[in-house]
Amino acid sequence: MESATIERPDPAPEPAPAAGPRPRKRHGGKAFLATLLLLGVTLVVGSRAADIDAFTPVPQLLAFLPWLLAPTGLALLLALLARRWIGLTWGVVLLGALAWYIEPYGKASEPTGPVLAEVRVMTSNVQFGRGTDALVKAVRRERPDIVFVEECELTCSAELRDKLGDLSGRTPDYPHRQSVEGYGSTGSVILSRYPLKATAPIPGSMGMPGAVADVEGHRVRLQLAHPMPPLPGQLDTWRRELGALRDYAAKDPRTPTVLAGDFNATQDHAAFRAILDTGMIDAARLTGQDRRPTWPSRTTPRFGAQIDHVLVSEEDFSARGVRFRALSGTDHNAVVVDLSLHRRG
Repeated sequence: MESATIERPDPAPEPAPAAGPRPRKRHGGKAFLATLLLLGVTLVVGSRAADIDAFTPVPQLLAFLPWLLAPTGLALLLALLARRWIGLTWGVVLLGALAWYIEPYGKASEPTGPVLAEVRVMTSNVQFGRGTDALVKAVRRERPDIVFVEECELTCSAELRDKLGDLSGRTPDYPHRQSVEGYGSTGSVILSRYPLKATAPIPGSMGMPGAVADVEGHRVRLQLAHPMPPLPGQLDTWRRELGALRDYAAKDPRTPTVLAGDFNATQDHAAFRAILDTGMIDAARLTGQDRRPTWPSRTTPRFGAQIDHVLVSEEDFSARGVRFRALSGTDHNAVVVDLSLHRRG
């Protein structure tokens, strides 16, 4: 008897595996964050390239332009993880632009004529007078010939007169001075071992006195700089007051000039570069320290910005050394510069 053949039904097909998440969607958050970072840095670098200070928050970020390497590097890493080749290319271009603009602005040249005088200059923002005692000690230690003091309110001004000026004894260290007296940040003082002839202060939100010094028989223009900071809503004032300093520097290119103080600006601001373009040069630039931060000296000293400067007319001065001194009571470093005044060739 033949055995019956039992037909078995075909096995049901196995369900197709569920499709996994698409890689591009999985990395969408990284790509989005990279794009945001690159857009922000591009706005700042674009303003630098266009030679404009633009609008808030661009001027504030321009002050810290070298540190934009950090968000750019992070954006590159995120673009790599997300496999966004356009983002990678974009980031590399931005890194190259940042490296270009981090280089010192302008060409550094020094006069070749014979030296007529050696002059030590010091500038310090004493933050509403709180750093006055530390400044007095630093002045006695460094013994500068000319001292520019910003935010030196009435008490500070009186203390400098009592301890260093013409009320400090029979032979005061600094018998000559020019000042704009005021409260809070509006007061400023120039102290000098050399005779001074007063000049009209530059009008501004804060005091900016000026003078002409007789440096061993040679006329030298002195001007203290302290324009309004680039605060939101105050950018026009900041630009206008830096423009007034630019006009001062350009007015008399024949006379040796020292323009020193708290500029509330760096070489990455177009309004500050306009001052340099009149024939001025930063003494720190001449000594290779043009990126040394001077503010804020108490909270993030290594990640700050160089906003305190001693600018000199490049045809008249060379710099033999620059020192940055931390003073208690103020969030600005003092800047001490040893200058040589040359005869023009």
